[in-house]
Amino acid sequence: MKKHIKEITITGLFIALTLVFTACVNIKLPFGYGGLIHLGNIPLLLAAMLYGKRTGFLAGAFGMAIFDVLSSWVIYAPCTFVTCGLMGLVVGWIVENRKGFGWKVLAVVVALCIKLVGYYIFEAVFYHSWIEPFASVPGNILQIVLAAIPSLILVIPLEKILNRTGLLLHQKASVEMKN
Repeated sequence: MKKHIKEITITGLFIALTLVFTACVNIKLPFGYGGLIHLGNIPLLLAAMLYGKRTGFLAGAFGMAIFDVLSSWVIYAPCTFVTCGLMGLVVGWIVENRKGFGWKVLAVVVALCIKLVGYYIFEAVFYHSWIEPFASVPGNILQIVLAAIPSLILVIPLEKILNRTGLLLHQKASVEMKN
């Protein structure tokens, strides 16, 4: 029971962090469909790498979709829910039970691909053009790169700290710390 309360609390915290990082630190791009560069992918990636696919999915799906609903991006909310949720799910799935920093890097690269494909398909269908959505690709790449750098720098030290304090809930991290 106590473990479930920790999981719910940590997941709620990462949903809130994803929302706040998206809402408070963002720059609207002047090209394409005017996407955003924001830092919400940092807590999304960390949630997935530290706490697994369920927490990663929920942080990405709800944290970023709630931002869309509360801002002028409401039309993107369903796409964001699916795309960012899938990013968190897949990142968590890739790194779970796998040792090594390379898996984390691979997970971020796959997250980038999911973001590019998800938003490209949505914009292509929504705006009735298979060409125009390419204008959003550079912003989406920049967004993930700007999140990947601090996430990849922080994840190993955070794993060690959370493992020592008992706040890391997955056995995978405990095994990784021994090596």
